[in-house]
Amino acid sequence: MSRRCQITGKGVLTGNNVSHANNKNRRRFLPNLQETSLMSDILGHQVRLRATAHGLRTVEHNGGLDNFLLNTPNRKLPEEALAIKRRILRVQDKKVATSA
Repeated sequence: MSRRCQITGKGVLTGNNVSHANNKNRRRFLPNLQETSLMSDILGHQVRLRATAHGLRTVEHNGGLDNFLLNTPNRKLPEEALAIKRRILRVQDKKVATSA
């Protein structure tokens, strides 16, 4: 499993540890990934995701998983989020078709 947020796509960054003597050693900056499940109102069940704390705050700020995915352009979403968005759109279209 890769160290990448399934909501925002944020991944590992690299840089240097710099000592007092200005010696530089390579290091990795790992994202703060959390294994979590978010409730989707349209799907009617929870979706398990591996997301960063920043990604979870972004979802909550936008009013939940469904609102975040539906209002975010596809080019800004990683593949895992696009798959969930397609499922949400499919279920939403079925509900509209049956009610009409």
